[in-house]
Amino acid sequence: MSHGFTRARALAALLVLVSGGGLALATKPLAQTPEAAAPITTAAEVRIDNFTFSPPTLTVTAGTTVTWVNGDDIPHTIAAKDRSLRSKALDTDDRFSFTFTTPGEYDYFCSLHPHMVGKVVVKTSSSPS
Repeated sequence: MSHGFTRARALAALLVLVSGGGLALATKPLAQTPEAAAPITTAAEVRIDNFTFSPPTLTVTAGTTVTWVNGDDIPHTIAAKDRSLRSKALDTDDRFSFTFTTPGEYDYFCSLHPHMVGKVVVKTSSSPS
């Protein structure tokens, strides 16, 4: 009987040690790793609906991927005035994504409907919003 009691105490001590060590391992690396404080990859979306881009002007940080989604029932395109980006014709629910790596202002329009215009403003990642 004393043998069973010793095993039970040893098992209980092991469980306490493991669960306590597990908690320490789970919290300690998260607090110390630089990745935990790093920003999550950024993304933004522009909706195309009723012959408009929404939002018409989008401000993002460098490294952001912007995705345009066509909600209209006719095709649209995304074409930068400076020719830095250009999509194929997007049918309903089609998407086009572009990652902006260089700060600046990017005016764009729909080449099928040139009255449709928008702008992406790209700030350096250290710039305040």
